[in-house]
Amino acid sequence: MTTLAPLKTAKPATPSAQPRVGVLLVNLGTPDTADTPGVRVYLKEFLSDARVIEDQGLIWRLVLNGIILRSRPRTKALDYQKIWNNEKNESPLKTITRSQADKLAVALSDSPHVVVDWAMRYGNPSIEAGIDALIAKDCERILAVPLYPQYSASTSATVCDEVFRVLARLRNQPTLRVTPPYYQDEAYIEALATSIETHLAALPYKPELIVASFHGMPKSYVEKGDPYQSHCIATTEALRRRLGMDEAKLLLTFQSRFGNDEWLQPYTDRTMERLAKEGVRRIAVVTPGFSADCLETLEEIAQENAEIFKHNGGEQFSAIPCLNDSDPGMDVIRTLVLRELQGWI
Repeated sequence: MTTLAPLKTAKPATPSAQPRVGVLLVNLGTPDTADTPGVRVYLKEFLSDARVIEDQGLIWRLVLNGIILRSRPRTKALDYQKIWNNEKNESPLKTITRSQADKLAVALSDSPHVVVDWAMRYGNPSIEAGIDALIAKDCERILAVPLYPQYSASTSATVCDEVFRVLARLRNQPTLRVTPPYYQDEAYIEALATSIETHLAALPYKPELIVASFHGMPKSYVEKGDPYQSHCIATTEALRRRLGMDEAKLLLTFQSRFGNDEWLQPYTDRTMERLAKEGVRRIAVVTPGFSADCLETLEEIAQENAEIFKHNGGEQFSAIPCLNDSDPGMDVIRTLVLRELQGWI
């Protein structure tokens, strides 16, 4: 039998004519510092989640604590230092997500009873801190917004897990809604297409093709029923239709594999190597699965994969920024949030 923690007592909500509504934007997470200790804390939380690494048995715990957390934090800290926002002493993901929340608050300012905040699934500010802050502002209803266009158990579902865990400790729970994945939403596809077209128009060269790189996932997760791969395919197909491109001009790949298991293919890094060796000299890469630029886009794609491409004969490589807090990107978030707030505002 599962034993819940003691119920957390919160001050009663202030009666009002119209209940206050909280909107909590949630992204994956980031270390608090770009050094080995900071990355170790972050990786331990991330890799201890059974949604991310499903087999959390004794062997995995020995590997995680005895090998991975002894060596990987040092390497990843160096990668974070390459992209770190030194002015604010934080990762770009944190900077961008905060800005997305600030801009959404302005966009919703016509509804003064709506409060916008933001959180990270792993690291800080935590989901628990975000929910506590919204409740402290008398929000009786909360809309959680996982900023993942494509659903997967290791991203969207684990956000819900944590939100439910926090609410399970409350005696007076707010009413909850969660936005659905938006992998083929018209506003999202249009924003992606517009950002690609704008970026390509500013390049001094014309790419021979575009690679759409999504975060990878163990193949076994999909075989167990995760819809992530089908969502990535649907996004890419919709983007091809919008841009008037076929499979040869807009390729689908998967990046960021980890460990020895087979992951979704084709792999981004091996595709970069293959394309260059086959004579492709000019490419651009877009990362439609990321709502904000982060380590996986700014370092892994824009630096590591650019180097792989050029090392094998490629000449021109351009990483297309994520939608971030751009006008098209904010249109996507605003559209999604307003749709799910119907009946509440």
